[in-house]
Amino acid sequence: MEEELAWKTDGLLPLERQLHEAARRNHVRRITELIGRRVNLRARNHFGMNALLLSAWFGHLQILQILVNSGAKIHCENKDGLTLLHCAALKGHVPVLAFIMEDLEDVALDHADKLGRTAFHRAVEHGQLGALDFLVGSGCDHSVKDKEGNMALHLAAGQGHLAVLQRLVDIGLDLEEQNVEGLTALHAAAEGIHPDCVQLLLGAGSSVNALTQKKQSCLHYAVLGGSEDMVRALLHAGASTSVADHGASPVHLAVRHNFPILVQLLIDAGSDLDATDNRQQTPLHLAAEHTRQDIAEMLLIAGVNLNLRDKQGKTALAVAARSNHINLVDMIIKADRFYRWEKDHLSYRDPCGPSGKSLTFKQDHRQEMQQLRSVLWRLASRYLRPHEWKKLAYHWEFTEAHVYAMEQQWTGTKSYQEHGHRMLLIWLHGVIMAGENSSKALFEGLVAIGRRDLAESIRKKASDDLSAPRRCTAM
Repeated sequence: MEEELAWKTDGLLPLERQLHEAARRNHVRRITELIGRRVNLRARNHFGMNALLLSAWFGHLQILQILVNSGAKIHCENKDGLTLLHCAALKGHVPVLAFIMEDLEDVALDHADKLGRTAFHRAVEHGQLGALDFLVGSGCDHSVKDKEGNMALHLAAGQGHLAVLQRLVDIGLDLEEQNVEGLTALHAAAEGIHPDCVQLLLGAGSSVNALTQKKQSCLHYAVLGGSEDMVRALLHAGASTSVADHGASPVHLAVRHNFPILVQLLIDAGSDLDATDNRQQTPLHLAAEHTRQDIAEMLLIAGVNLNLRDKQGKTALAVAARSNHINLVDMIIKADRFYRWEKDHLSYRDPCGPSGKSLTFKQDHRQEMQQLRSVLWRLASRYLRPHEWKKLAYHWEFTEAHVYAMEQQWTGTKSYQEHGHRMLLIWLHGVIMAGENSSKALFEGLVAIGRRDLAESIRKKASDDLSAPRRCTAM
Protein backbone atom coordinates (compact mmCIF):
# COMPACT_ATOMS: atom_id res chain seq x y z
CA MET A 1 0.00 0.00 0.00
CA GLU A 2 1.34 3.40 -0.94
CA GLU A 3 1.98 5.49 2.18
CA GLU A 4 -0.23 8.40 1.17
CA LEU A 5 -3.14 6.02 0.70
CA ALA A 6 -3.12 5.18 4.41
CA TRP A 7 -4.85 8.41 5.32
CA LYS A 8 -7.20 8.83 2.37
CA THR A 9 -10.70 9.58 3.67
CA ASP A 10 -12.71 8.37 0.71
CA GLY A 11 -15.87 6.54 1.69
CA LEU A 12 -16.12 8.06 5.17
CA LEU A 13 -18.91 10.10 6.72
CA PRO A 14 -18.03 13.67 7.83
CA LEU A 15 -17.44 12.83 11.51
CA GLU A 16 -15.54 9.67 10.59
CA ARG A 17 -13.35 11.73 8.29
CA GLN A 18 -12.63 14.11 11.16
CA LEU A 19 -11.75 11.16 13.39
CA HIS A 20 -9.20 9.90 10.87
CA GLU A 21 -7.71 13.36 10.45
CA ALA A 22 -7.39 13.77 14.21
CA ALA A 23 -5.69 10.37 14.53
CA ARG A 24 -3.27 11.22 11.74
CA ARG A 25 -2.43 14.69 13.05
CA ASN A 26 -2.22 13.67 16.74
CA HIS A 27 -5.07 15.97 17.82
CA VAL A 28 -5.81 14.45 21.23
CA ARG A 29 -8.49 16.95 22.21
CA ARG A 30 -10.39 16.53 18.96
CA ILE A 31 -10.24 12.74 19.24
CA THR A 32 -11.76 12.94 22.72
CA GLU A 33 -14.54 15.23 21.48
CA LEU A 34 -15.42 12.95 18.60
CA ILE A 35 -15.49 9.90 20.82
CA GLY A 36 -17.90 11.77 23.09
CA ARG A 37 -20.16 12.25 20.04
CA ARG A 38 -20.18 8.47 19.55
CA VAL A 39 -18.43 8.49 16.20
CA ASN A 40 -17.89 5.02 14.70
CA LEU A 41 -14.37 4.03 15.83
CA ARG A 42 -14.29 1.13 13.39
CA ALA A 43 -14.95 3.25 10.30
CA ARG A 44 -12.50 2.38 7.51
CA ASN A 45 -11.39 4.20 4.40
CA HIS A 46 -11.21 2.45 1.04
CA PHE A 47 -7.92 0.83 2.02
CA GLY A 48 -9.20 -0.60 5.25
CA MET A 49 -7.45 1.85 7.54
CA ASN A 50 -9.30 2.86 10.68
CA ALA A 51 -8.33 5.45 13.30
CA LEU A 52 -6.55 2.87 15.46
CA LEU A 53 -4.35 1.64 12.61
CA LEU A 54 -3.60 5.23 11.66
CA SER A 55 -2.43 6.03 15.19
CA ALA A 56 -0.03 3.06 15.05
CA TRP A 57 1.11 4.02 11.54
CA PHE A 58 1.99 7.57 12.58
CA GLY A 59 3.32 6.60 15.99
CA HIS A 60 0.81 8.56 18.06
CA LEU A 61 0.87 6.50 21.23
CA GLN A 62 -1.52 8.65 23.27
CA ILE A 63 -4.13 8.61 20.52
CA LEU A 64 -3.81 4.84 20.27
CA GLN A 65 -4.26 4.46 24.04
CA ILE A 66 -7.35 6.68 24.05
CA LEU A 67 -8.91 4.69 21.21
CA VAL A 68 -8.15 1.36 22.90
CA ASN A 69 -9.61 2.57 26.20
CA SER A 70 -12.70 3.77 24.32
CA GLY A 71 -13.38 0.29 22.97
CA ALA A 72 -11.66 0.28 19.58
CA LYS A 73 -11.14 -3.26 18.30
CA ILE A 74 -7.44 -4.07 18.62
CA HIS A 75 -7.47 -7.13 16.36
CA CYS A 76 -8.09 -5.24 13.13
CA GLU A 77 -6.44 -5.32 9.70
CA ASN A 78 -6.47 -3.17 6.60
CA LYS A 79 -7.03 -4.55 3.12
CA ASP A 80 -3.41 -5.69 2.86
CA GLY A 81 -3.72 -7.59 6.12
CA LEU A 82 -1.59 -5.13 8.08
CA THR A 83 -2.26 -5.21 11.82
CA LEU A 84 -1.37 -2.68 14.52
CA LEU A 85 1.94 -4.45 14.91
CA HIS A 86 2.69 -4.30 11.18
CA CYS A 87 1.85 -0.59 10.99
CA ALA A 88 4.06 0.34 13.93
CA ALA A 89 6.92 -1.94 12.80
CA LEU A 90 7.17 -0.73 9.21
CA LYS A 91 7.29 2.88 10.43
CA GLY A 92 9.74 2.10 13.21
CA HIS A 93 7.62 3.29 16.17
CA VAL A 94 9.22 1.32 19.00
CA PRO A 95 7.17 2.89 21.89
CA VAL A 96 3.98 1.91 20.07
CA LEU A 97 5.34 -1.60 19.53
CA ALA A 98 6.12 -1.84 23.22
CA PHE A 99 2.61 -0.76 24.19
CA ILE A 100 1.04 -3.25 21.78
CA MET A 101 3.12 -6.15 23.05
CA GLU A 102 3.07 -5.31 26.75
CA ASP A 103 -0.38 -3.81 27.34
CA LEU A 104 -2.67 -5.42 24.80
CA GLU A 105 -3.89 -8.99 25.07
CA ASP A 106 -3.55 -11.86 22.62
CA VAL A 107 -1.41 -9.99 20.08
CA ALA A 108 0.12 -12.52 17.68
CA LEU A 109 3.76 -11.53 17.28
CA ASP A 110 4.23 -13.55 14.08
CA HIS A 111 0.86 -12.88 12.45
CA ALA A 112 1.31 -12.67 8.66
CA ASP A 113 -0.32 -10.16 6.32
CA LYS A 114 -1.66 -11.05 2.87
CA LEU A 115 1.87 -11.30 1.45
CA GLY A 116 2.80 -13.68 4.21
CA ARG A 117 4.96 -11.07 5.93
CA THR A 118 5.13 -10.60 9.66
CA ALA A 119 5.85 -7.37 11.53
CA PHE A 120 9.47 -8.51 11.57
CA HIS A 121 9.47 -8.74 7.76
CA ARG A 122 7.93 -5.28 7.49
CA ALA A 123 10.46 -3.71 9.85
CA VAL A 124 13.30 -5.23 7.81
CA GLU A 125 11.76 -4.29 4.47
CA HIS A 126 11.54 -0.65 5.51
CA GLY A 127 14.96 -0.49 7.15
CA GLN A 128 13.68 -0.03 10.70
CA LEU A 129 16.61 -1.27 12.78
CA GLY A 130 15.11 -0.24 16.14
CA ALA A 131 11.86 -2.05 15.42
CA LEU A 132 13.80 -5.08 14.23
CA ASP A 133 15.76 -5.23 17.50
CA PHE A 134 12.61 -4.85 19.56
CA LEU A 135 10.81 -7.67 17.72
CA VAL A 136 13.81 -9.99 17.95
CA GLY A 137 14.04 -9.20 21.64
CA SER A 138 10.35 -10.03 21.97
CA GLY A 139 10.98 -13.49 20.56
CA CYS A 140 9.71 -13.22 17.00
CA ASP A 141 10.43 -15.96 14.48
CA HIS A 142 13.21 -14.43 12.38
CA SER A 143 13.52 -17.43 10.05
CA VAL A 144 9.95 -17.27 8.71
CA LYS A 145 9.39 -16.86 4.96
CA ASP A 146 6.71 -14.88 3.16
CA LYS A 147 4.50 -16.28 0.40
CA GLU A 148 7.26 -15.75 -2.18
CA GLY A 149 9.72 -17.62 -0.02
CA ASN A 150 11.60 -14.50 1.01
CA MET A 151 13.37 -14.45 4.32
CA ALA A 152 14.11 -11.15 6.01
CA LEU A 153 17.58 -11.35 4.42
CA HIS A 154 16.07 -11.18 0.94
CA LEU A 155 14.01 -8.11 1.82
CA ALA A 156 16.88 -6.22 3.46
CA ALA A 157 19.29 -7.02 0.62
CA GLY A 158 16.77 -6.21 -2.10
CA GLN A 159 15.97 -2.83 -0.56
CA GLY A 160 19.60 -1.98 0.17
CA HIS A 161 19.23 -1.60 3.95
CA LEU A 162 22.86 -2.16 4.91
CA ALA A 163 22.64 -1.73 8.70
CA VAL A 164 19.60 -4.00 8.90
CA LEU A 165 21.29 -6.57 6.67
CA GLN A 166 24.35 -6.54 8.90
CA ARG A 167 22.18 -7.20 11.95
CA LEU A 168 20.49 -10.14 10.22
CA VAL A 169 23.87 -11.58 9.27
CA ASP A 170 24.97 -11.20 12.89
CA ILE A 171 21.84 -13.02 14.04
CA GLY A 172 23.00 -15.95 11.96
CA LEU A 173 20.35 -16.32 9.27
CA ASP A 174 21.16 -18.79 6.50
CA LEU A 175 22.83 -16.85 3.69
CA GLU A 176 22.11 -19.55 1.10
CA GLU A 177 18.38 -19.82 1.77
CA GLN A 178 16.48 -19.46 -1.51
CA ASN A 179 13.04 -18.03 -2.21
CA VAL A 180 10.48 -19.60 -4.51
CA GLU A 181 12.36 -18.42 -7.62
CA GLY A 182 15.64 -19.69 -6.23
CA LEU A 183 17.13 -16.29 -5.37
CA THR A 184 19.47 -15.99 -2.42
CA ALA A 185 19.91 -12.71 -0.56
CA LEU A 186 22.96 -12.08 -2.76
CA HIS A 187 20.81 -12.37 -5.88
CA ALA A 188 18.37 -9.89 -4.34
CA ALA A 189 21.15 -7.40 -3.60
CA ALA A 190 22.55 -7.78 -7.12
CA GLU A 191 19.12 -7.37 -8.70
CA GLY A 192 18.52 -4.23 -6.66
CA ILE A 193 21.94 -2.80 -7.62
CA HIS A 194 23.17 -2.49 -4.02
CA PRO A 195 26.96 -3.03 -4.17
CA ASP A 196 27.44 -2.31 -0.46
CA CYS A 197 25.02 -5.10 0.41
CA VAL A 198 26.67 -7.40 -2.12
CA GLN A 199 30.05 -6.71 -0.54
CA LEU A 200 28.69 -7.37 2.95
CA LEU A 201 27.14 -10.69 1.92
CA LEU A 202 30.25 -11.80 0.04
CA GLY A 203 32.35 -10.97 3.07
CA ALA A 204 29.97 -13.00 5.23
CA GLY A 205 30.44 -16.04 3.00
CA SER A 206 27.58 -15.94 0.48
CA SER A 207 28.13 -18.15 -2.55
CA VAL A 208 28.81 -15.93 -5.55
CA ASN A 209 27.90 -18.69 -8.01
CA ALA A 210 24.57 -19.85 -6.55
CA LEU A 211 21.99 -20.41 -9.27
CA THR A 212 18.27 -19.61 -9.32
CA GLN A 213 15.51 -21.81 -10.72
CA LYS A 214 16.27 -20.27 -14.11
CA LYS A 215 19.96 -21.12 -13.58
CA GLN A 216 20.91 -17.46 -13.34
CA SER A 217 23.91 -16.46 -11.26
CA CYS A 218 24.29 -13.22 -9.37
CA LEU A 219 26.35 -11.94 -12.29
CA HIS A 220 23.41 -12.55 -14.62
CA TYR A 221 21.24 -10.51 -12.27
CA ALA A 222 23.84 -7.76 -12.02
CA VAL A 223 24.05 -7.46 -15.81
CA LEU A 224 20.28 -7.24 -16.02
CA GLY A 225 20.08 -4.88 -13.04
CA GLY A 226 20.45 -1.69 -15.04
CA SER A 227 17.80 -2.62 -17.55
CA GLU A 228 14.78 -0.55 -18.48
CA ASP A 229 12.72 -2.78 -16.19
CA MET A 230 14.92 -1.78 -13.25
CA VAL A 231 14.63 1.91 -14.08
CA ARG A 232 10.85 1.54 -14.31
CA ALA A 233 10.88 -0.17 -10.91
CA LEU A 234 12.83 2.73 -9.43
CA LEU A 235 10.38 5.19 -10.93
CA HIS A 236 7.44 3.20 -9.62
CA ALA A 237 9.02 3.30 -6.18
CA GLY A 238 8.99 7.09 -6.37
CA ALA A 239 12.54 7.81 -7.49
CA SER A 240 12.94 11.32 -8.87
CA THR A 241 13.57 11.90 -12.56
CA SER A 242 14.42 15.56 -12.19
CA VAL A 243 17.78 16.60 -13.55
CA ALA A 244 20.67 16.47 -11.12
CA ASP A 245 24.39 16.90 -11.79
CA HIS A 246 25.67 16.61 -15.36
CA GLY A 247 22.14 16.53 -16.75
CA ALA A 248 21.21 13.14 -15.28
CA SER A 249 18.38 12.28 -12.92
CA PRO A 250 18.99 10.50 -9.59
CA VAL A 251 17.61 7.34 -11.20
CA HIS A 252 20.17 7.44 -14.00
CA LEU A 253 22.97 8.35 -11.61
CA ALA A 254 22.13 5.47 -9.29
CA VAL A 255 22.23 2.96 -12.11
CA ARG A 256 25.27 4.51 -13.75
CA HIS A 257 27.43 4.70 -10.63
CA ASN A 258 26.42 1.49 -8.84
CA PHE A 259 26.07 -0.76 -11.84
CA PRO A 260 29.78 -1.12 -12.84
CA ILE A 261 30.88 -1.26 -9.18
CA LEU A 262 28.48 -4.12 -8.55
CA VAL A 263 29.60 -6.13 -11.56
CA GLN A 264 33.27 -5.64 -10.72
CA LEU A 265 32.64 -6.81 -7.15
CA LEU A 266 31.16 -10.03 -8.45
CA ILE A 267 33.94 -10.54 -10.98
CA ASP A 268 36.59 -9.98 -8.31
CA ALA A 269 34.78 -12.41 -6.01
CA GLY A 270 35.28 -15.21 -8.50
CA SER A 271 32.01 -15.28 -10.40
CA ASP A 272 31.81 -17.87 -13.14
CA LEU A 273 32.00 -15.54 -16.14
CA ASP A 274 30.74 -18.24 -18.48
CA ALA A 275 27.80 -19.50 -16.42
CA THR A 276 24.81 -20.22 -18.65
CA ASP A 277 21.17 -19.78 -17.65
CA ASN A 278 18.19 -21.82 -18.84
CA ARG A 279 18.40 -20.02 -22.20
CA GLN A 280 22.10 -20.94 -22.31
CA GLN A 281 22.97 -17.27 -22.15
CA THR A 282 26.14 -16.13 -20.45
CA PRO A 283 26.37 -12.74 -18.74
CA LEU A 284 28.04 -11.47 -21.93
CA HIS A 285 25.07 -12.65 -24.00
CA LEU A 286 22.81 -10.57 -21.74
CA ALA A 287 25.12 -7.55 -21.92
CA ALA A 288 25.11 -7.82 -25.72
CA GLU A 289 21.33 -8.24 -25.88
CA HIS A 290 20.62 -5.28 -23.61
CA THR A 291 23.38 -2.93 -24.87
CA ARG A 292 25.41 -2.95 -21.64
CA GLN A 293 28.57 -1.65 -23.28
CA ASP A 294 30.48 -0.78 -20.09
CA ILE A 295 29.55 -4.10 -18.51
CA ALA A 296 30.44 -6.00 -21.68
CA GLU A 297 33.90 -4.45 -21.61
CA MET A 298 34.41 -5.43 -17.97
CA LEU A 299 33.54 -9.01 -18.85
CA LEU A 300 35.78 -8.96 -21.92
CA ILE A 301 38.72 -7.58 -19.93
CA ALA A 302 38.20 -10.28 -17.30
CA GLY A 303 38.37 -12.92 -20.03
CA VAL A 304 35.32 -14.84 -21.23
CA ASN A 305 34.64 -17.72 -23.60
CA LEU A 306 33.41 -16.10 -26.81
CA ASN A 307 32.55 -19.43 -28.43
CA LEU A 308 29.60 -20.27 -26.18
CA ARG A 309 26.22 -20.30 -27.91
CA ASP A 310 22.72 -19.73 -26.56
CA LYS A 311 19.70 -21.91 -27.30
CA GLN A 312 19.32 -20.21 -30.66
CA GLY A 313 22.88 -21.17 -31.52
CA LYS A 314 24.17 -17.60 -31.32
CA THR A 315 27.40 -16.38 -29.78
CA ALA A 316 27.53 -13.08 -27.92
CA LEU A 317 29.00 -11.55 -31.09
CA ALA A 318 26.05 -12.76 -33.14
CA VAL A 319 23.61 -11.41 -30.55
CA ALA A 320 25.26 -7.98 -30.66
CA ALA A 321 25.27 -8.00 -34.47
CA ARG A 322 21.63 -9.05 -34.65
CA SER A 323 20.69 -6.21 -32.30
CA ASN A 324 22.67 -3.71 -34.39
CA HIS A 325 24.97 -2.79 -31.48
CA ILE A 326 27.88 -1.62 -33.63
CA ASN A 327 30.25 -0.60 -30.85
CA LEU A 328 29.66 -3.86 -29.01
CA VAL A 329 30.29 -5.87 -32.16
CA ASP A 330 33.63 -4.15 -32.66
CA MET A 331 34.58 -4.56 -29.00
CA ILE A 332 33.89 -8.30 -29.06
CA ILE A 333 35.90 -8.75 -32.26
CA LYS A 334 38.81 -6.83 -30.73
CA ALA A 335 38.65 -9.00 -27.64
CA ASP A 336 38.50 -12.21 -29.68
CA ARG A 337 41.54 -11.19 -31.71
CA PHE A 338 43.37 -10.12 -28.53
CA TYR A 339 42.61 -13.45 -26.84
CA ARG A 340 43.98 -15.31 -29.87
CA TRP A 341 47.14 -13.19 -29.91
CA GLU A 342 47.60 -13.64 -26.17
CA LYS A 343 47.25 -17.41 -26.50
CA ASP A 344 50.08 -17.40 -29.02
CA HIS A 345 52.25 -15.36 -26.68
CA LEU A 346 52.06 -17.27 -23.42
CA SER A 347 55.07 -15.44 -22.02
CA TYR A 348 53.28 -12.11 -22.39
CA ARG A 349 53.29 -10.35 -19.02
CA ASP A 350 52.82 -6.72 -20.00
CA PRO A 351 51.03 -4.68 -17.27
CA CYS A 352 48.66 -3.52 -19.96
CA GLY A 353 47.39 -7.09 -20.38
CA PRO A 354 44.02 -8.53 -19.37
CA SER A 355 44.60 -7.89 -15.67
CA GLY A 356 45.73 -4.31 -16.23
CA LYS A 357 43.31 -1.49 -15.60
CA SER A 358 44.34 0.33 -18.76
CA LEU A 359 43.22 -2.38 -21.18
CA THR A 360 40.18 -1.31 -23.13
CA PHE A 361 38.26 -2.49 -26.17
CA LYS A 362 36.40 0.77 -26.73
CA GLN A 363 37.16 3.28 -29.45
CA ASP A 364 40.10 5.56 -28.84
CA HIS A 365 39.00 9.16 -29.24
CA ARG A 366 42.18 10.77 -27.96
CA GLN A 367 43.30 13.85 -29.85
CA GLU A 368 46.69 12.33 -30.71
CA MET A 369 44.93 9.52 -32.54
CA GLN A 370 42.79 11.71 -34.76
CA GLN A 371 45.35 12.05 -37.56
CA LEU A 372 45.87 8.31 -37.68
CA ARG A 373 42.14 7.69 -37.74
CA SER A 374 41.80 10.15 -40.63
CA VAL A 375 44.43 8.27 -42.63
CA LEU A 376 42.60 4.98 -42.12
CA TRP A 377 39.28 6.56 -43.08
CA ARG A 378 40.74 7.94 -46.32
CA LEU A 379 42.18 4.53 -47.09
CA ALA A 380 38.81 2.84 -46.55
CA SER A 381 36.64 5.43 -48.29
CA ARG A 382 38.84 6.51 -51.25
CA TYR A 383 41.42 3.90 -52.12
CA LEU A 384 40.26 0.42 -51.19
CA ARG A 385 38.02 -1.23 -53.76
CA PRO A 386 34.67 -2.71 -52.61
CA HIS A 387 35.96 -6.20 -51.74
CA GLU A 388 39.51 -5.35 -50.77
CA TRP A 389 38.68 -4.66 -47.15
CA LYS A 390 37.65 -8.30 -46.86
CA LYS A 391 40.88 -9.45 -48.48
CA LEU A 392 42.83 -7.43 -45.93
CA ALA A 393 40.65 -8.76 -43.11
CA TYR A 394 41.30 -12.40 -44.02
CA HIS A 395 45.00 -11.68 -44.49
CA TRP A 396 45.05 -10.32 -40.95
CA GLU A 397 43.22 -13.41 -39.70
CA PHE A 398 39.78 -11.96 -39.11
CA THR A 399 37.34 -14.88 -39.03
CA GLU A 400 34.26 -15.44 -41.16
CA ALA A 401 32.18 -14.70 -38.06
CA HIS A 402 33.97 -11.37 -37.58
CA VAL A 403 33.36 -10.28 -41.17
CA TYR A 404 29.75 -11.46 -41.15
CA ALA A 405 29.06 -9.60 -37.92
CA MET A 406 30.42 -6.34 -39.34
CA GLU A 407 28.47 -6.75 -42.56
CA GLN A 408 25.15 -6.90 -40.70
CA GLN A 409 25.40 -3.18 -40.00
CA TRP A 410 25.31 -0.60 -42.79
CA THR A 411 23.85 -1.60 -46.17
CA GLY A 412 23.99 -0.05 -49.61
CA THR A 413 26.46 0.43 -52.43
CA LYS A 414 28.89 2.42 -50.26
CA SER A 415 28.62 0.30 -47.12
CA TYR A 416 32.00 -1.32 -47.83
CA GLN A 417 33.62 1.99 -46.89
CA GLU A 418 32.22 1.88 -43.35
CA HIS A 419 32.96 -1.82 -43.04
CA GLY A 420 36.52 -1.24 -44.19
CA HIS A 421 37.03 1.61 -41.77
CA ARG A 422 35.76 -0.43 -38.81
CA MET A 423 37.94 -3.36 -39.81
CA LEU A 424 41.02 -1.12 -39.99
CA LEU A 425 40.37 0.33 -36.54
CA ILE A 426 39.90 -3.15 -35.09
CA TRP A 427 43.10 -4.26 -36.80
CA LEU A 428 44.94 -1.25 -35.39
CA HIS A 429 43.85 -2.21 -31.87
CA GLY A 430 45.65 -5.52 -32.26
CA VAL A 431 48.73 -3.90 -33.75
CA ILE A 432 49.04 -1.47 -30.86
CA MET A 433 48.49 -4.17 -28.26
CA ALA A 434 51.11 -6.38 -29.89
CA GLY A 435 53.61 -3.50 -30.02
CA GLU A 436 54.05 -3.83 -33.78
CA ASN A 437 54.88 -1.09 -36.28
CA SER A 438 51.56 -0.13 -37.82
CA SER A 439 53.12 1.44 -40.93
CA LYS A 440 55.09 -1.71 -41.73
CA ALA A 441 52.13 -4.00 -41.01
CA LEU A 442 49.81 -1.97 -43.23
CA PHE A 443 52.36 -1.88 -46.04
CA GLU A 444 52.78 -5.66 -45.91
CA GLY A 445 49.03 -6.20 -45.83
CA LEU A 446 48.39 -4.06 -48.90
CA VAL A 447 51.18 -5.79 -50.77
CA ALA A 448 49.72 -9.18 -49.83
CA ILE A 449 46.38 -8.32 -51.49
CA GLY A 450 48.06 -7.04 -54.66
CA ARG A 451 48.01 -3.29 -53.90
CA ARG A 452 51.73 -2.48 -53.83
CA ASP A 453 50.98 0.77 -55.61
CA LEU A 454 48.70 1.86 -52.79
CA ALA A 455 51.15 0.60 -50.18
CA GLU A 456 53.97 2.68 -51.64
CA SER A 457 51.76 5.74 -51.93
CA ILE A 458 50.59 5.55 -48.33
CA ARG A 459 54.09 4.91 -47.05
CA LYS A 460 55.28 8.07 -48.69
CA LYS A 461 52.36 10.19 -47.51
CA ALA A 462 51.64 8.90 -44.06
CA SER A 463 54.44 6.74 -42.75
CA ASP A 464 55.02 9.16 -39.91
CA ASP A 465 51.33 9.12 -38.96
CA LEU A 466 51.13 5.34 -39.01
CA SER A 467 54.28 4.77 -36.99
CA ALA A 468 52.43 4.99 -33.69
CA PRO A 469 54.34 4.10 -30.54
CA ARG A 470 53.24 1.23 -28.44
CA ARG A 471 50.57 2.23 -25.95
CA CYS A 472 48.73 0.50 -23.17
CA THR A 473 45.37 1.85 -24.28
CA ALA A 474 43.60 0.36 -27.26
CA MET A 475 41.19 1.47 -29.94
